[in-house]
Amino acid sequence: MALTISSTIGELLADPKTKAVLEKHLPGISTMPQIGMAKGMTLKAIAPFSQGMINDAKLKAIEEDLKQIK
Repeated sequence: MALTISSTIGELLADPKTKAVLEKHLPGISTMPQIGMAKGMTLKAIAPFSQGMINDAKLKAIEEDLKQIK
């Protein structure tokens, strides 16, 4: 099953390829102190709490890169 922006952050960070996509678009996300609390949530769910770090354009770019992973 392909991972998407509807996957949990924990699922995305657990796979090296999808983790690399997150790090490309959201540098440092995997090492943020708060990331443990967000691992069960989706990117869309945490976007409103990201202080603008995760916006619609960023979500679209991440989704496009995730689609390229085989």
